[in-house]
Amino acid sequence: MFKNSILFIAIMVVVSCKTNDATVDPTTTTTGSDTNYASLMLKAYTDYASPGVTAKIDGDYLVVTTTTVPDHKSPYFPTTDSRYEAYTASTFRKNPNPITATTITYRIPTKPAKASSSQATQGSIGVALNGVPFYNQYAAMNQPLANEAAGFDQYYGHPQHQGIYHYHIEPKYLTTKLGNSALLGFLLDGFPVYGPVVDGKTMTSKDLDTYHGRTGKTKEYPNGIYHYVITADDPFINGSGYYGTPGTYTN
Repeated sequence: MFKNSILFIAIMVVVSCKTNDATVDPTTTTTGSDTNYASLMLKAYTDYASPGVTAKIDGDYLVVTTTTVPDHKSPYFPTTDSRYEAYTASTFRKNPNPITATTITYRIPTKPAKASSSQATQGSIGVALNGVPFYNQYAAMNQPLANEAAGFDQYYGHPQHQGIYHYHIEPKYLTTKLGNSALLGFLLDGFPVYGPVVDGKTMTSKDLDTYHGRTGKTKEYPNGIYHYVITADDPFINGSGYYGTPGTYTN
């Protein structure tokens, strides 16, 4: 009887240890990320190493500070600037705003999780790896994007009235440089943004959820993670609000 009691206790201890281990397994969290999500976020920006962009971890936030100036050429630079590049597409209608360096600091949560109630997007909704802000699918004053899409340059970006260069749609320079399936940046809620091709398929909005995302494995997150996917159709980057709870940005 004594030996049977010892065996029973030993079995219970082993089962208990396995159960406790499972509850802290980072792959079972709402992010579905690897063991150090914050480090992976930081690495994405430091590996890209765009001029004018710095990144660091501060508590439960990734802090990205950027001058918002793109690391590619544009017709929105002065013609005397070495970064000037003309764009001669017949559909292009250059807006009057020149690119102006504007420092913006983003505080993005490093422990993202699905929000109980989604918040609407406004202004900048995230930041690309090259420090260029992501904007939502609307033009100024929540007008249809088609009203100003003719002002997008050859890399699918443009400056707003204060001169802040940004992307509403696919950042063509990044997908050309990094690949159509590449990690392109993060939205304010801490979830990553990827290019339009998933497992060899070019995605459309109908392939994604209402927030314009999906859960699945990626190169950076082989255990799977919720992520936004850029498409060529509206809403392009993000849909009906954030999937998670957004951090903040200041300029």
